[in-house]
Amino acid sequence: MNPSAARRRLLTAVVVSVLVTAGALAVSTRLKSPAQVAAEAAPPPPSVLTEPVRRRILTATVVLRGRVNAEQSVDVVARGSAEAVPVVTAVRAGYGATVRPAQVLMEISGRPVFALPGTIPAYRDLRPGATGRDVAQLQRALDTLGFGSGGDSDGAYGAGTEAAVREFYRSKGYEPLPAGPEDEDLLRQAETALTAAERALRDARIAHRTAPASVKAAAALAVQDREEDLAAAEEERDRVAGRTGPMVPAGETVFLSGFPARVDKVTATVGAEAKDTLLTVAAGRLVVTGRLTAYQKDLIRPGMPVEILAETTGTTADAAVKAVADTPAQPGQDGEPGAAAEPAQAGYEMVVAPAGALDAALAGEDVRLTVTAASSGTEVLVVPLAAVSAGADGKTSVTVVDGDARTRVEVTPGLVGDGFVQVTPVGGARLEPEQTVLVGS
Repeated sequence: MNPSAARRRLLTAVVVSVLVTAGALAVSTRLKSPAQVAAEAAPPPPSVLTEPVRRRILTATVVLRGRVNAEQSVDVVARGSAEAVPVVTAVRAGYGATVRPAQVLMEISGRPVFALPGTIPAYRDLRPGATGRDVAQLQRALDTLGFGSGGDSDGAYGAGTEAAVREFYRSKGYEPLPAGPEDEDLLRQAETALTAAERALRDARIAHRTAPASVKAAAALAVQDREEDLAAAEEERDRVAGRTGPMVPAGETVFLSGFPARVDKVTATVGAEAKDTLLTVAAGRLVVTGRLTAYQKDLIRPGMPVEILAETTGTTADAAVKAVADTPAQPGQDGEPGAAAEPAQAGYEMVVAPAGALDAALAGEDVRLTVTAASSGTEVLVVPLAAVSAGADGKTSVTVVDGDARTRVEVTPGLVGDGFVQVTPVGGARLEPEQTVLVGS
């Protein structure tokens, strides 16, 4: 046989053999026995999810958003007389400005609006002769500014308070308003009547001294009458004088609970009619207000510790719950001074008081509040909530997993927080840290 022909036959045989083998392999991979098909279609073996038992201090917390505000927010409104339309003639404190005691915030129709220390809102004009807690507040405010009320009793607007008011206004470049034009006229009339009574008594005494014996008794009675007239005239003069003098109109004072204060809003425009709210001043310590759901409200009590976190700066501060509202606020009822224009969510308002003074730069900031509603105080056994189950017998238990063994351990659940629950083994059962308990499968 030709050698080249032999080589061609050998090569052909090898190629055919390879092709046959490859085809057989391909067919073998596609053909499966019924048992193999059933095995591959079966679900995977069940997996067991476990978590270790831990010993730690457990706290139950409520997390919500809050806004940093001043304790007090005061709207400045015009209180002009009914005889003329009040006009804004000057704005002395712009948005964000710091407000100091005795500072002029603005002028309305040329009259000043002073910021003074105090907690009672100005609700009436204070005139000579007035008495009350608001008068005492005015006296204290003036005294802290160096204008004492002399010998006036606390809460009585007398001559000493008149002098203090007059000196205070003049120190700021203004003249105080008189209590009323009619009072000045009445005072002049009373003084004229007093002078007339004094002269009448003088004349009656002269007539009595020179009267003949026959009319001496009548002249004595005339003197007595003139003395009574003089006493009445003096009393009237004192009464009118006591209510005449410089007054402090309610519209010229804004009492703030703390200084320095801050202007949170300005809507007044010089030259425009002074109506509605002209500017808003925030005063007092910075606090944080938030809204609680009905469920959260049932967990929160005044005095509970709170952590304040300002995410923008990373600043944290310790605080405590100061108050929780008894009734819910409706959406849009934004009781948060200086808040943005967006409507407030419904809920129960909670006020949080920081343990120390917050940075003034945080005013108006949205912050995170974490309220510790409860704490175990000491380390306790805890497991994930999913590990606790109630059996048909009504008993609460966890299932301890040790290899393939599973043991049900009856427990009494306690405090819940952060996805964990405190557990106490019942009846001497054993449950220790690092044991694993079933949480799912």
